[in-house]
Parts: sequence; structure tokens; C-alpha cells
Amino acid sequence: MPNIDSKTVALIGGGPAALFFFKHITAKKITPKKIIIFEQNPHLGMGMPYGASGAGKEHVANISANEIPKLVTDIEEFIIKNDLGNFGDYTTTGKINRDQVVPRLILGKYLENQFKFLVKSAKNLGIEVEILLNTKVTDIQPVDEVSYKIVTSAEEKFSADVVVLSTGHQWIKSLEGQHVGWFDSPYPPSKFTQTTNFPVAVKGASLTAVDIIRTLSRLNGKFSSINEHQLEYTLNEDARDFKIDLYSLSGLLPALRFHSEDEAFSTDWKMSLKEIYEYKKTHGGFVDLDYVFNLNFKKVVEKKDPGFYSEIKDLTIEEFVEKMMKLRKELDSFELFKAEYTEAEKSIRRHQSITWKEALTSFSYAMNYPAKHFSAEDMLRLTKTLMPLISIVIAALPQSSYREIIALHDAKIISLSNVDAKSTVEPYKEEGAVYRFINGDGKQKELVYKMYVDATGQRAMNFNDLPFEGLKDQGAVASGYLNFKSSEKAAELMNDGEKMIKKGSNDNFYLQVKGLSINDNFQALDSYGKVKENLYIMSVAYIGGLNPDYSGLDFCDTAAEIIADSLAGDLI
Repeated sequence: MPNIDSKTVALIGGGPAALFFFKHITAKKITPKKIIIFEQNPHLGMGMPYGASGAGKEHVANISANEIPKLVTDIEEFIIKNDLGNFGDYTTTGKINRDQVVPRLILGKYLENQFKFLVKSAKNLGIEVEILLNTKVTDIQPVDEVSYKIVTSAEEKFSADVVVLSTGHQWIKSLEGQHVGWFDSPYPPSKFTQTTNFPVAVKGASLTAVDIIRTLSRLNGKFSSINEHQLEYTLNEDARDFKIDLYSLSGLLPALRFHSEDEAFSTDWKMSLKEIYEYKKTHGGFVDLDYVFNLNFKKVVEKKDPGFYSEIKDLTIEEFVEKMMKLRKELDSFELFKAEYTEAEKSIRRHQSITWKEALTSFSYAMNYPAKHFSAEDMLRLTKTLMPLISIVIAALPQSSYREIIALHDAKIISLSNVDAKSTVEPYKEEGAVYRFINGDGKQKELVYKMYVDATGQRAMNFNDLPFEGLKDQGAVASGYLNFKSSEKAAELMNDGEKMIKKGSNDNFYLQVKGLSINDNFQALDSYGKVKENLYIMSVAYIGGLNPDYSGLDFCDTAAEIIADSLAGDLI
């Protein structure tokens, strides 16, 4: 983008994504004339996960101090030098365990602290920075090809030459607030204040579900320590009928944290744009999923664990997933959970990685960037076959959460049901919900609950979900799509009921994916497929189709650097 020095940049959202944007523009000395930050919450840097809108004292991050991407000062220095408020018990020796997870609200305070340093650095570079807290953006309106008008809920209007969508998590309400006992997400946790002396239905069984488990369990009882690895849970007198019933399509609990030998992530893992386009020249204009899986998973395993590699080297992606899920599906989910805890504890104690899990985590990070160049066939394989396994493994559930869940299980407070894809949950009369599903025995079940919580996590948002009508009405953004290699395969899938396959005017077929269309620099593509050079989308909720995995702060760091390079004209 030419002459960035004269531009005004609008950051729509002031959470972790915006924080890492500041990190990279200051590090690279990229100096727009002005940056305006619009943040609907009262704090910078925290976003939803690390502030009061997404966490209470009971919630912990799934990353340790060692896994936080580099910022101005180290989090350990921040913790030692600053008042932690009601987290004074987090460090009693003046030194933290760098391998243990960080309470989310502490991590949020740290990120806010680092944002202030980076804003100061930006100002020292001559950049004017305007920070608008408690400010909700209601519309973004293209004025012409090179500028935008930003409209806030207070009907204030601001002009910008460059817009970066960094809005983070979005939780759309359906019936919450209209139907008693119905919650569309566990957030903010502060909305749960009452004893729930009855069973609660929770849809989902991964990290979002763990958040509501931590919140409700403390409202209805208390944990006490038996030994280093075991807790006991006791119900309060007025909560004798409290239970949590989890419902999951996989019927599996998330995998636990283990010792990692690699750095948290490395940009060296992913294919460069040069490598991507060179590969496409000789492979029909696509990057093949099998090639990326071999490059970023199998070759990593071959180097680090030759024995395991010999077991999987000839397996297809489908065969590999079947092999790794077979044991999971055969064992009771809580027994598997206990076995994985033992494995993870051994890994941490011996400082030895669980190679295939670590390699799969790095593959998940690395495949994000060539994913925009997959064929529609490969994207369907990825999302339907490989991502269910990846989502379990990369969850990296903290050991403290494991101990609480097992204590609840031992006390017969928590259960997990594997439900079919046709299961439904609907409002029940004036209060609560009715869950209808087919259980593992093939029997139809119908259960009524006074409280229901959707804890399936951040869903991928679609074009119509975007709240900025100006961008949609003027065609500045468009739904994401991928082309098929084979028209015959596309027609076959369409006939089989694959609803997201569309037929073009030239009898070509394409797959409409979740979210908006972006290029390799996170720039939006308009309704004609043209690059909108001054509109960047790094809001993960809106790019999930072409950016199928986003690993929190790691993603923010990588995406922000790519955007900074693009702004500087230093394209990758």
C-alpha cells in the first residue's frame, strides 16, 4: 500500500489481535499518520477470553508463560512487579512455574499492560493514537475506493483510509434473555449467580464447556484437595440435586496438556507464498492437503519418533484418523480421560513430548496458510475428517481442569453423552429446554432440563452475520469459496445433499465455505473477487472457512505480522 505515512488506520476491536498489530508495526517502524482503536469493552488487550466478559477468577488459560508470543516485557516480570489483586495466591515465592497455565484474568492484565507500552512506542515513532474505549462500532461504510466512514453506537462518525477488523469472539444470542433457563453461551460467567439445585444440560464437551463446568461447580459446592493429583467435590446443602449433563457429537473430552519440546509456534513451519505458488504451477492450481500433511506432520514425526512413523507412514489421512480415534471410541470417555492424564503427567515429569500430538498441533498451525489454496474436495476432507481429531488434541486442557472434572465424575455429578448429528434441543414450555437424541444403544431419548447452556464454542460466522451493513451493501466483502478439482465429484456430492456446493454460470462448481473471502495477506475480496487493499479481516470468527484453525495468541501474532508487512508494501 503506497504512502502509508499519510494514512489513518482504524482498528475495529482492541483485544489481543490489535495488541499484536501494534507489536509488529512498531517493531518494523511502520508509521501511519494515525491509528484509531475502537474497543467496546473498558480495557485494551484483553478481548473476550481474558477479561470479565469471558472469565472469572476460576478460569485458566490453556497456555503457560513459556507459550505466550514475545511482547515488550516477560509475563513473569509483570507478575512479580505488579499487584495481582485477588490473585495474590498465584505466586507466593515471588517466582512462577513457567510451565504451568496462567489464570485468564492475570493474562488479561498482562496483555493490557503490554498494550500500553506498545501504544507509547507508537507515539514515540510519531504516530497519533486515538483510543476509544466503551465504544461499539455499528457500521463501516465505504466512501470511495480509498476511504471508509466508521459509525459508532453514539452516532459518532470517523474517517479512515485503512480498516482492520479485529473484533475477536462473537456470541450471538438466540433465546437468551427471552426464555428462562436458556443460555446461548457461558459468557460472561458473571451472569451465573444462583444455586442450580437441578440437572443442567450443556451442549459441547471441550474448552468452552469446561468454562461453564468451572463456574457452576463453584456455585453449587466446593473442591478440596486429597493429594497432589486428586480433588474431592462436595455439594452444598441447598444443591443436592445439582448435576451437569454434557452432550457431544464426538462423545470425547479434550486432550490434556503435555510437555512440548518445540517453541509455541514458528512461522518457519508454514509454506511461504513462493512455495505455495510454485507448487500450484505443477499441481493444477491447487495445494494438496496430502502434501501439506506429509510435509508438516509425517516428516516431523519421522524425524522425532521413527517407531511411530513406521506405523503411520503408509496411512492415508482417513486411515490415520481412524487409527487414532479407534481407541478413543472404544473406551469410556472418562476412563480414556484418566489414561491420557497419566500419559500427560509422565510427559511433563520426564520432559518428553508426546510426538504425534505435538506434530499434529504444529500441522494445525502450519496448514492454515496454504488452506486458502486447497481444492474444495480437500477442504471437505480436512473439515469432516481431520479437524475433529485436531480439535480434541490442540485443546491442551490444563491438568487443574482435569482434576476438577474427575472429582465431579467421582461424585456422580457429571456425565457425558455421545449424541447423533440429528439431536435437537428446543425451549420447553416457560422454562428450560428439552433435549432429543438417539443414545449409544440406538434408543430415542427425550430429557427435560430447567437450564440449558450452549457451550459448543465460537462458531464460524457467515456473511449475513456481519453487523456492518455498509460493507455488505456496497459489495466490499463476500462469502468465501473454493473451486473443485473435479466437476464430476462436485455433482456427485451435490446430489448426495451437500448444501454448500454451488453451480456457477459456466457450469463450474464451487464450495461456499464459512465466513468471508480473504487473500494471503488477510485482505478482503469483494463481490467480484477483487482485492480490497485497504480492508483487512483478522477477526477469526469471520474467516473460519479459509482459515480453518486459529490458535489464540499464536494466530494473532502471525496474522498481525502478515498485515503489517502488507501495509509496508513488503509482501511475503
